[in-house]
Amino acid sequence: MRENDTVAVYFVHSMLHALRDQPQRASALLCEAGIDPAVLDTPGVRVPASAFARLWLMLIQNLDDEFFNLDSHGMPIGSFALICRGLIQEPNLGKALRQCLSNFALFLRDIRATLTVKGARVVVSVKSRIDDPLTRVYAEETFLALVISLLCWLGGQRLVIDRMALTDLRARQDDDPLLWGPNLQLGVGITEIEFAADYLQLPVIQDLAGLKTFLRSAPQWLVIRYRNQNGQVAQVYRYLREREQGQWPTLVAMAERQGLTPSSFRRQLEREGRSYQQIKDEVRRATAFECLRETDMSIAEIAERTGFQEPSAFHRAFKKWTGESPGGYRLRLASR
Repeated sequence: MRENDTVAVYFVHSMLHALRDQPQRASALLCEAGIDPAVLDTPGVRVPASAFARLWLMLIQNLDDEFFNLDSHGMPIGSFALICRGLIQEPNLGKALRQCLSNFALFLRDIRATLTVKGARVVVSVKSRIDDPLTRVYAEETFLALVISLLCWLGGQRLVIDRMALTDLRARQDDDPLLWGPNLQLGVGITEIEFAADYLQLPVIQDLAGLKTFLRSAPQWLVIRYRNQNGQVAQVYRYLREREQGQWPTLVAMAERQGLTPSSFRRQLEREGRSYQQIKDEVRRATAFECLRETDMSIAEIAERTGFQEPSAFHRAFKKWTGESPGGYRLRLASR
């Protein structure tokens, strides 16, 4: 975690939700963590990641719950470590994911998640019996953030999320593309996350020694890593998003722009779970989703803008990302 890493205040709200009727208690914890309580009244503000991590640890101790009292039963201190111990014994991410969902179900009472493999696609669906919409969105999003971040750690690489849907509406965050990918659907009545089934075949590379090191800073570091808006990945992502594909620099040129050697640049991206090619692919996908949602550009025009030589190649790629055609995706959005 670097000194300038930050986290959106939205995620502070989600952690403090259980104390919404105890403002003095919440303010005292914020001050102790090094966060000005006034930030809670300022939408869009960001807090230092180090302070966010301190608040995470203080809150779970204060509440005696590693799930922030977002569930009626919750996770007593030590639950997360117990879940992780079971996962490192699995041979691949597919078995680890199934075990992960089962392990969380041992503690949480209001949230249940199921795994469905549909050909080349994986869908993790979440259902909850939480009545309050705000509590529900905080709980469901926190749950999925923990599950996906755990999979990234177990496999030693970041999973590319092709689709994320939340039952309830919430404000969009700058962190969303990094955490959930470019295809985030809010207020659609279902909560689920989708990614390529190939990831399930990846081996679990973590062991007991790695787990002991990991648990000294998990899970707060785990989640921060995948929502860091000031990291190298985020900087490169923003730079490419602001330019046409023909203006994108080579890896060597991008490293020079960042004041790094190519090897140092690669290593920094790898530490954040990305490669330069993966970032370029994600920007292309983000552009495609944005054009389909927000413009009346033809499929052929979108294909050209995102770097596909033929519309047919774009169709194949989009169906691989989402399981549906670009036209079907656009029609489904228009029918809501």
